[in-house]
Amino acid sequence: MAMAGTMDGAKARPMTPEERKVIIASSAGTVFEWYDFYLAGSLAANIAQTFVPGTNDTAKFIFVLFGFAAGFAVRPFGALFFGRLGDLIGRKYTFLVTMTIMGLSTFVVGLLPGFETIGYLAPTAFILCRLLQGLALGGEYGGAATYVAEHAPQNRRGFYTSWIQTTATVGLFLSLIVILTLRLSMTPEAFAAYGWRIPFLVSIILLAVSIWIRLQLAESPAFIKMKEEGTHSKAPLTEAFGRWENAKIALIALLGGTAGQAVVWYTGQFYALFFLTQTLKVDGTTANLLIAASLLVGTPFFIFFGWLSDKVGRKPILLAGCLIAAVTYFPLFTMLANTANPKLLAATQNIKLTLTADPAECGVLFDPVGVRTFTKPCDVVRRTLATSSIHYELVPGPAGQPLKATINGADAPSAPADLVAAAIKAGYPAANDATILKTPSIGGMLGSSRALTAAGILLILVIYVTMVYGPIAALLVELFPTRIRYSGMSLPYHIGNGWFGGFLPPTAFAIVAASGNIFSGLWYPIIIALMTFIIGLILLPETKDRDIYAND
Repeated sequence: MAMAGTMDGAKARPMTPEERKVIIASSAGTVFEWYDFYLAGSLAANIAQTFVPGTNDTAKFIFVLFGFAAGFAVRPFGALFFGRLGDLIGRKYTFLVTMTIMGLSTFVVGLLPGFETIGYLAPTAFILCRLLQGLALGGEYGGAATYVAEHAPQNRRGFYTSWIQTTATVGLFLSLIVILTLRLSMTPEAFAAYGWRIPFLVSIILLAVSIWIRLQLAESPAFIKMKEEGTHSKAPLTEAFGRWENAKIALIALLGGTAGQAVVWYTGQFYALFFLTQTLKVDGTTANLLIAASLLVGTPFFIFFGWLSDKVGRKPILLAGCLIAAVTYFPLFTMLANTANPKLLAATQNIKLTLTADPAECGVLFDPVGVRTFTKPCDVVRRTLATSSIHYELVPGPAGQPLKATINGADAPSAPADLVAAAIKAGYPAANDATILKTPSIGGMLGSSRALTAAGILLILVIYVTMVYGPIAALLVELFPTRIRYSGMSLPYHIGNGWFGGFLPPTAFAIVAASGNIFSGLWYPIIIALMTFIIGLILLPETKDRDIYAND
């Protein structure tokens, strides 16, 4: 095989059959991995109902957040472990292993008995499966992106690797479509009883197909060349992160690249879904239809921005996406609220709910992994109001004064449930309010101007996602030499996406609960995106013209 990164890529040429095969095989396997990983988030309510005992909704919500966060938390450790293997034994075999672990872990979730059958072993086993999924995903992405990039012509790496960048969104889209199809084809009772397990069980078929496809591939030419020349690293982790000249590159890649990319990515897809369902109280079917429509239309832009990065550079597109997103998030989410739940937006502007309390009795509500228990009346009320999407203002009162609530200046009950009821009576919408956007089918969505407007706003958010995510794989690959490339690029990517991005929804919720404003959670992605814009502008190098073979 010709070395695709050498001078044969100096002039534009059509994609060869071998290169097309590499992209399809790598992308297909990665799509299935993302599909597996996202099922836990999309089916959180059903999982909680099955694996958590009792009727305590707060306990179930905490379990869901913890289970979802667990998968993200361990991704950097998977990046370290499998990145090292990828630099030592090869790209192909390493991401075969990660794919197998992901597929089997997902399949096991579909078979796990519930709490009523095996007790606390059920939630424990589920969390273990999520940890294995996170470890596998930590090794998969770096391997697939590196493998494709090392097959690409020098002047088309952005375009080639952009196909890998579509896989996370396509995997999410695929999971939503499978879930929607099942929801619409069976009764809610049947779906809750066993239907939710079907998407997990189907993953075993996807695993078999993915393994068969990837077994047809040869090892990366860059890795083969390195092994033949004897220039491979014997300690890739030490070389990548134990030497300042390489560790500095990883740090710049994180703070000046993947951190901002991650929060824009998760805001445009996950937080948008969270905001629709948890804040605006849009039903799950409608929210999933809207997100699915925006993803369907927006996904080709990953390819466009990857292609464009080969022309104008990776850095300008990435940083422009971070800046534009940071500047426009507040108006876009306000428009989304006005479209999906106009009564709620009007209530936040016209109804003034004030809490007066002794500051010593009001703690910090930051709880990004959902494991804290709040007992003080001030904290319980604020979290309840945030969960109900009710704005409030916290006013410090005299020491020892009990919590006092007022609505538009009139005394209101301070008990959480009674206060929510009083706010609804004053004008806040109830969870099933008729004014909340509801689109039970694709036809209903196409026939509703409000639904199309909401889908259009979500599409803009997805375009931002494609701007920052389309070029990032090529950028990361080009930052590191072949001998430590798998390790070097994987860690900053998964710290950025696993931690900065993965913890965005619970962190944003904690900020909302602490501030009393349903939009204040947006400050988290805005600040991180602006940080990345500034650091990236100053320190991040442009890499599009680098020869990744000469980089060793």
